[in-house]
Amino acid sequence: MTATLTPYMARMARVLDHIDRRLDGDLDLESVSAVAAFSKFHFHRQFRATFGLSLHRYVQLARLRQASKRLADVGGASVTDIALDAGYETPDAFARAFRQRLGQSPSDFRKSPAWEPWLAAFSPLNSARSQIMPQTFTAADVVIREVAPTRVAIFEHRGDPETLDQTIQRFIAWRKSQGLSPANSTTFNIWHTERRPANPADYRMELCVGLPAGSDIAIAGEGVREGEIPGGRCAVLRVTGDTHNLEPAALFLYRDWLPDSGEEMRDFPVYCQRFFLEAPEQGTAAEVHLPLR
Repeated sequence: MTATLTPYMARMARVLDHIDRRLDGDLDLESVSAVAAFSKFHFHRQFRATFGLSLHRYVQLARLRQASKRLADVGGASVTDIALDAGYETPDAFARAFRQRLGQSPSDFRKSPAWEPWLAAFSPLNSARSQIMPQTFTAADVVIREVAPTRVAIFEHRGDPETLDQTIQRFIAWRKSQGLSPANSTTFNIWHTERRPANPADYRMELCVGLPAGSDIAIAGEGVREGEIPGGRCAVLRVTGDTHNLEPAALFLYRDWLPDSGEEMRDFPVYCQRFFLEAPEQGTAAEVHLPLR
């Protein structure tokens, strides 16, 4: 199985690279399937099965992401030129698609990009690439660090993970209303269950935002409560690139690193801190924390 899967994935990787290099050109089914040397009659099913979204959707998202990066260059091309280069027949059609996906008009995004919704909107592209380029970890990647306690506001999600996006949107809206942007406040996820429990109703995780010391932010209603991420020793594993699914990193700490380390877990769940890279459009990084005694 491994012997046949590796060249298969290599062919799929060529496809993604081809798409990324030719976003301004023709990317129809026949030309793209030829890059992978697959029959066009089956390729669209193969693409969806491998990456979790259709070829058309992948190309559409990739072009929209490229357009958004061009918009972020305030001194760059006009909105109209960017819209046409992205394959839209009119600026209005581009504006509708852009607002539907990112929650901002192209002109508003150019003035003040909202990077959190941007990352959520294009996470399927990162997730697709992670299918053929899984990240591997070694013990050398893990550092033990003493972390300080952090006062946080907590949004809890319970139930089917397919509905998590609704909780995320409420979380983002609340922190924006309080002026707690990622630029001035930390972001954490605390996992109380595995990512895909046997019973989806058992899924539980918490979205947290750090509260500034001495702040008088009112924590009431809207499903938010105050709490604390306790300080202490933690094994920390940093993940860059696709941080949409951090379960492999958490499993590495639990299953591989911990038994060989001689350490013992503390009575607090695995959690992560998320943060933007130096240029927000480059995406995020995450540090997965395994609390230790």
